[in-house]
Amino acid sequence: MVAKISVGNSLYGSLVYNGEKINKEKGKVLATNKIYNDGSGTINIHRAFEDFKMWMPQSTKAEKPMMHISLNPHPDDRLSDAEYAQLAHEYMEKMGFGDMPFLVVKHEDIDRHHIHIVALRVRPDGTAISTKNNFYKSKEITRELEKKYGLHTAERQKITPDMPITKVDPNRDVKRQVAMAVKMVGMRYKFQTFGEYNAILSLYNIRCEEADGRYNGREYHGLVYFAMDDDGKTISTPFKASRLGKFAGREAIDRRYQKAKESIDVKPTLRTVSSVMYQSSDKDDFIVRLKANNIDLIMRYTDDGRIYGATYIDHNTKTVLNGSRLGKEFSANALDRWFKNPDERPVPLRPVQQSDDTTQGNTRGQASDNSGNIHGNSQSHSTTNHSQSNDYDYTPDFGLGGLFSVGPSFDPEEEAFYREMQRRKKKKRRGPKL
Repeated sequence: MVAKISVGNSLYGSLVYNGEKINKEKGKVLATNKIYNDGSGTINIHRAFEDFKMWMPQSTKAEKPMMHISLNPHPDDRLSDAEYAQLAHEYMEKMGFGDMPFLVVKHEDIDRHHIHIVALRVRPDGTAISTKNNFYKSKEITRELEKKYGLHTAERQKITPDMPITKVDPNRDVKRQVAMAVKMVGMRYKFQTFGEYNAILSLYNIRCEEADGRYNGREYHGLVYFAMDDDGKTISTPFKASRLGKFAGREAIDRRYQKAKESIDVKPTLRTVSSVMYQSSDKDDFIVRLKANNIDLIMRYTDDGRIYGATYIDHNTKTVLNGSRLGKEFSANALDRWFKNPDERPVPLRPVQQSDDTTQGNTRGQASDNSGNIHGNSQSHSTTNHSQSNDYDYTPDFGLGGLFSVGPSFDPEEEAFYREMQRRKKKKRRGPKL
């Protein structure tokens, strides 16, 4: 159970805040001490304010005569109204406020129900109850109450490298789950676009939307998060990024984009996906084999069933890559043609393995297999221009460490394949013979 304590001088403001929750049927009065309570669960704000004023001294040196406390049990603790009221009374008694006037209101506006307590901290003689060391005192009391009533410890959970990211469970604290998943995704995965960011979030039933506009003459650019079910239907009210934490905001995510651009290496993912594509027979086989290699393929469809987006999420390297970043044969259009017509299958890059046999002269042989591993003293090349070119309009290397290069890694069969692709491309440029 987590307690949040604030002291202030606006007693009426605190009563209005809690009264609004009750008026919107998202809260109820559970208990009072020395304040009128008709037992209906509602509150007359003006009547309650007058009752509090009756206990206020004519003069006091305390600049902040009231306290506003929220008690937040662990989301897995489901307490009755009577149990909430009992906890509130025991907590206030142990904190030294047992004889002070206070009001207990249960808030039900979010899945994680909790209680707010509005109390005076000034005695009738004008002296104030000390708030020194309130944080440590409150923490000891909440731990004691947790142990006494068998409640879960609600300490902030420390994120560890091996902690799994889980899908949102609608039966638990949705906001807390969304915040935890968003934070861990941002810490662990590398992505460069908003679409790639949403692709990785979708694995955990979360969607993010951009919120741009003007308010009071000022422009704002923010993010809003939604929890979804397995069918993609929204199951929660939207959460502003500011409610989750700075890590979920637009500036933080933009920094992730920039950092990823400087650190992402597509070659490991490209090697694996190429090998899997070479071995796969159809859509289902392709997806299953990718999953076996710890890669998820997220595809987006138009209303008529055409694939318009394909994103590969490599959990081995913690990278999120649109298909076009790997090459056009891995893009949405290429996959759509393949899955609808086996004859339109993209030409996969055949993995090769360094041969142990060498020949006399400057040429060494290299054998090929279907394992997806690549060996040899070949140089790797950037795939930056690869994703922006035509199907075969990039260097023979394909970003795979000299896969089709002539020289130390020369392979006659692969060289013949590459030359055939170049011949087809030139023929296409010249056009058909008349």
